[in-house]
Amino acid sequence: MSESTVLPVVRLCAVTAETAWDVFELSETLSAEQRNMVADNAESIAEAHFSDRAWYRAISADGELAGFLMLHVGADEEIDCPGVFLWRLMIAGPYQGRGIGRRVIESLVEYLRTRGIHELHASHGDGPGSPESFYTALGFVPTGEHYGEDHEVGVVLRW
Repeated sequence: MSESTVLPVVRLCAVTAETAWDVFELSETLSAEQRNMVADNAESIAEAHFSDRAWYRAISADGELAGFLMLHVGADEEIDCPGVFLWRLMIAGPYQGRGIGRRVIESLVEYLRTRGIHELHASHGDGPGSPESFYTALGFVPTGEHYGEDHEVGVVLRW
């Protein structure tokens, strides 16, 4: 992305009964490799409803639905991380490469900073479709932790 590129205005919006199906359908815009790396949005929202530690939002870019974000706050049997964990981040296929993911993380960091939180944990798989380079470019560093059945690599961003 060139320096003269105008980055989109990104907002995190509640998922409502009116928007849920549109959020679900965003998963269909991902490549097969990407779908292998991130859970389906419908599955994620269902999972969130059975966790008292989940916080999720739709991602809007310049007023258009462009993705989905879900956090896990505090350790439990699902995710053994005592802080804020980026449980899901998905940017729909047509919106990738436009700086939206970066803007989401920047917005999220600012939101967390105002609440006295100074780090964001995440994880990623390896192989085709892995978001490892995305996290590295944003300053996330490996923690030595591994998460889930697939032993995803734990990373953290501190500020």
